[in-house]
Amino acid sequence: MRPNRTIRCADFPCRDVDRKAYSIPGVAIDASSVSLILISEAAAPNPADNYYARGRPLFQQTTVQAFQDAGADVESIRDILDLGVYLTTAVKCGKKSYGIKPTTIDECSRLLERELALFPVTRVLLLMGDVAIRSLNSIARRTGGPRVIPSGSTYKIRHGEFYFQGIRAFPSYLQAGPSFFIEKSKRRMIAEDIRRALDVALA
Repeated sequence: MRPNRTIRCADFPCRDVDRKAYSIPGVAIDASSVSLILISEAAAPNPADNYYARGRPLFQQTTVQAFQDAGADVESIRDILDLGVYLTTAVKCGKKSYGIKPTTIDECSRLLERELALFPVTRVLLLMGDVAIRSLNSIARRTGGPRVIPSGSTYKIRHGEFYFQGIRAFPSYLQAGPSFFIEKSKRRMIAEDIRRALDVALA
């Protein structure tokens, strides 16, 4: 299965993101093997930096390092996939500026909702940053449920126990991109959150 063959944006209504950097994962994956889905912020501004791009894309470098920090024996995105972890973004186009409008996150959450539905045995969602958290909350509200992650700083809520339709959800910080190497305290917390998520997913 390749997610980008069944999920696509038809009309690109959002104006604050770069349509030229649109990306839905095209990686071949056995959906029945995925127990953990990591959701980060947005597609890379440069498509060559996305998770599944060839070579050593930036998102791969920072994510592999984050999993290594968490004690996982990985050297590549393929190694992470082999752990039963699928990586995607909440927003499928690259950012034009630092922030993303709430309306854009809510609109793109419709694509994410369909993407999550492709993986029927998922046990854990790892939400990397505020955009991923808002996106999941949008899906939950639209499907008639309460918000999954409460409001508040990630630092204060990251040890809470949250569920979306029976799936454990872990709020954390963004690991994809250059800021990962700069913010040392967040890097430590990201490692802790990945470790806890893996422990639940692989139990």
